[in-house]
Amino acid sequence: MVKYIIMMIFMMPLCFKKDMFWINQFYYFILAFFFVLGFSGSFFFASVGYIWGCDLLGRVMCLLTLWICALMILSSGKIYKNFFFSNAFLFMNLFLVFSLFCAFCTLDLFIFYLFFEVSLIPTLILILGWGYQPERIQAGNYLFFYTLFASLPMMVGIFFLGSIFGSLDFFFLRGDINNLFLYFCMSFVFLIKTPMYLVHLWLPKAHVEAPVAGSMILAGIMLKLGGYGLLRVLSMFSTVGILVNFILISISLVGGVSVSLICLRQTDIKSLIAYSSVAHMGLALSGILTFNCWGFCGAFCMMVAHALCSSGLFCLANINYERLHSRSLFLNKGLLSVAPNLSLWWFLLCSSNMAAPPSLNLLGEIMLINSLVSWCYWTMISIAMLSFFSACYSLYLYSYTQHGKFYLGLYSFLPIQLREYLLLFLHWVPLNLLVLKGEYFSIIV
Repeated sequence: MVKYIIMMIFMMPLCFKKDMFWINQFYYFILAFFFVLGFSGSFFFASVGYIWGCDLLGRVMCLLTLWICALMILSSGKIYKNFFFSNAFLFMNLFLVFSLFCAFCTLDLFIFYLFFEVSLIPTLILILGWGYQPERIQAGNYLFFYTLFASLPMMVGIFFLGSIFGSLDFFFLRGDINNLFLYFCMSFVFLIKTPMYLVHLWLPKAHVEAPVAGSMILAGIMLKLGGYGLLRVLSMFSTVGILVNFILISISLVGGVSVSLICLRQTDIKSLIAYSSVAHMGLALSGILTFNCWGFCGAFCMMVAHALCSSGLFCLANINYERLHSRSLFLNKGLLSVAPNLSLWWFLLCSSNMAAPPSLNLLGEIMLINSLVSWCYWTMISIAMLSFFSACYSLYLYSYTQHGKFYLGLYSFLPIQLREYLLLFLHWVPLNLLVLKGEYFSIIV
């Protein structure tokens, strides 16, 4: 793992050299390529150092981080064209990749907490520095204070765990702690980051005000930090978790149905995609909280699928925004007659968002449905409504943007660039080919 971290450190001077924007993006793909070559037949800890190393769960999340961050730069051609703070943008992107990579590669709970919090800083700067509207300051405040409010109790809980186990290494955190207060101290920050319904209000605001790169990293990686942390931490609280998790699962499932109905009333494309993230991650969170093998594996699969699918939809929304200067569904109409090639990508990603085969979303939902129904058969009601409304708002998004009378501003609709087609291709192909390696998602436990 250290060799990848050293390469990121040596990439820092490239961020400040002239005309190195696309070279930086190329190096992220090189990093991802070498990381794929490093996958071995062993699914246990590899590259173990003093505090560095990762199992299959950490490896997949690291690879996802490198892949999404490479696509972030590929999607930000507008920043390169304007030459306005493009060097600072590259440095913030590298800082973010470094903090997320270290968070997923560490074997120590406190180091994970440290980089978990450090990743908030570049994300906040991306929203405040390259956001579109003055409301981005309010969105940044929501993001900052929601995370800060729950992270301080977690720090106290980490020190308490260190005094109990004598170590903060993940390998030694194997006991069963029957303490409700400590359980909420350790898990609440991850519930906010996932996000769970009722503590999700920061997410739509942050997504709507963020630039496309900020939306991609939020949907692709930052939301997954919550699920990753829960998968690491909850094994210590099996007794108390079994007693109280039915409350959190009920909130997540009912909240997912409620958010799905909210999606059907949205007029902003990015807001609709952001609210759909709350519904999908609520289902993944419910799977984790059931404490069974199906739930853990299904949540892991859903996290990877949602990262690629949601990030691709935000790229599509940005492609429209750069041409029409509006995210309103009332103005983004009739695109089928103007850009039929782009309509194909809208259809492919919207169908993946509703878990149509052969996407990875379908595999994740099947495992999560098995997990939740075996936990309590009454969850079938919420799961059925979630699946139905997921199809409803995905079709609503597709039909409203592609059909109808097109807006007069579309007469000046710029052609789609090859870079943008490549960007969408690199989202969709892994999303639909990873289902062929479904065994990876069945052996993390």
